[in-house]
Amino acid sequence: MPRIPVIDHANAQGRLREIYDEILKSRGKIADIHQIQSLRPESIVKHMELYMEIMFSRSPLSRAQREMMAVVVSVANGCQYCTMHHLQALQHYIKEEKALNAIKSWPVDNILDHSNAALCDFARHLTLTPQEHEEVDFTQSLRQQGFSDEAILDAVLVVAYFNFVNRIALSLGLKASESEMKGYQY
Repeated sequence: MPRIPVIDHANAQGRLREIYDEILKSRGKIADIHQIQSLRPESIVKHMELYMEIMFSRSPLSRAQREMMAVVVSVANGCQYCTMHHLQALQHYIKEEKALNAIKSWPVDNILDHSNAALCDFARHLTLTPQEHEEVDFTQSLRQQGFSDEAILDAVLVVAYFNFVNRIALSLGLKASESEMKGYQY
């Protein structure tokens, strides 16, 4: 149960109603992570813009790699809501159950290829021990796997974005449910 008031689509008016209608048109459903921001409608728009830029724009990282890091970060933070959402999205790209289980439970070595394992390790490490990244250049492990500077930036953006969203979900009481997971247009 959310810890702050939430205005649903049926009760939305004005700009919030317009935003909800646009989300319904493009995604088929309004996610709880967006409804929890209903008291600040424009934050929903900015949130969606950031999400679309980080997760769907042109990148040297594949959509699967970005979803994989989203799951790793969300698991590391204990955010069931985001883990379930992005694991469902990841299943569109990775069909192998052993790989999916490794990504959500750890470790990934010897299950994923070296480059994807490096991305997962980087995402987990930056999430759990961000202060260590100030003094030590952990991007070197990604460079050794052939990732470009643009890919490294995109990896950091994915990790930072999901740490941000996990904290919204965790602090405001969002819970994953079967009904919440169904009905999205991917």
